[in-house]
Amino acid sequence: MIERYTREEIGKVWSEVNKFKTWLQVELAVCSAWSKLGKIPKEAFEEIKKKTFVNEDVVQKIKDYERTYKHDVLAFISAISEQIPSYSHYFHMGLTSSDVVDTALALQMREALQIILKDVELVLEELKKLSFEHKHTLMMGRTHGVHAEPITLGIKFAVWYDEMKRNKERLLRAYESVSYGKLSGAVGTYSNLDPRVEQIALEELGLKVEPASTQIVHRDRHADLMYAIACCATSLEKFATEIRHLQRTEVLELQEPFTEGQRGSSAMPHKKNPIHSERICGLARVLRANLLVALENMVLWHERDISHSSAERIIIPDSTIALDYMLNLFLEILKGLVINEDRMMKNMELSYGLYASSKVLVILMEKGTPRDKAYEIVQRCAMKSWQEGIPFKEALLLDEEARSLLSPQDIQSATDPRSFLRNIDHIYQKVFGAL
Repeated sequence: MIERYTREEIGKVWSEVNKFKTWLQVELAVCSAWSKLGKIPKEAFEEIKKKTFVNEDVVQKIKDYERTYKHDVLAFISAISEQIPSYSHYFHMGLTSSDVVDTALALQMREALQIILKDVELVLEELKKLSFEHKHTLMMGRTHGVHAEPITLGIKFAVWYDEMKRNKERLLRAYESVSYGKLSGAVGTYSNLDPRVEQIALEELGLKVEPASTQIVHRDRHADLMYAIACCATSLEKFATEIRHLQRTEVLELQEPFTEGQRGSSAMPHKKNPIHSERICGLARVLRANLLVALENMVLWHERDISHSSAERIIIPDSTIALDYMLNLFLEILKGLVINEDRMMKNMELSYGLYASSKVLVILMEKGTPRDKAYEIVQRCAMKSWQEGIPFKEALLLDEEARSLLSPQDIQSATDPRSFLRNIDHIYQKVFGAL
């Protein structure tokens, strides 16, 4: 991922230094296991553990070797072996490259997910806070982009909160799915390894053993991760798209924060554009595309080829980095969101109170009016209201048939926007638990 969208903490997870440090962590866990089984003398293991390290200079040395070898793991082994010349014969003993790379990748994916899950928690906290702050902030609910019935801004935030909870669950399941390593050799048969090495080393690393590995950990696990990431990103796009719609000049109920000194357009100084919401929408497209690549990576020849390797070196770091960025950008939007309650009320008036049509329909049915007849009456009055630009309640009072069936109190009750929200506590209890 480009620097513009890379936050420092998660960027370090995918740095070259951290990658090779993680490879070394796996190698040392294997040496530790061999030592416990008596294959590596304890004093040799202590020396290996003490002398081996990775820093920028070591990374450069690895790159120098790789230019000749055309193989990054062998380059890594040579660079580290220089640090332990007396014990290099114990280093990478019995392993194949994917034992190290796949197991280390699991550790990096978990490290990245821990950051992302912290981000999700912060977004959930802010959405919950906003939901309760605006529990009773009336606004128009829309379907097909058209006025439907009143809701509150708090309910909208509660919907987003509930969806983000599901994204958290998906990410946690992905964390579990990728928490597997393998140290089983060239085709998964432990031809040069004691299976106990795998068990001991992976336990030390906090990973589980891939039950039926080949040369690799199977890529459906990585696809699980990429789905959880893409799904979370698409939820953020959904929320950002709503903010973009509500920031349109014709609506203007919500606005992104616009900071001191910020400029919206090189040509039009008056502009305040929803650029951050649009950025979230654009990055979500990238992450959905990356999911497709992850699904393609599941299909490999026989016990393994490396057609997946080049692709996932891009999509896994880029996708975790991008989601971390998107979550933090969305959090900034939420914290600085400009909420125009006056505009919400004015916009409700644009449809002359026609949002009450469903309530009037139910009242007529409760009074014994056949449904088709009730629908005909309400629709007729609604069309009169819309075409003549008069309040819906006035159209009902002017209609002789409606007036004969509905009392002024019925009409007043039906057209009160807050009457639509008598069950709001039930919604909040479902989403947030006991109030």
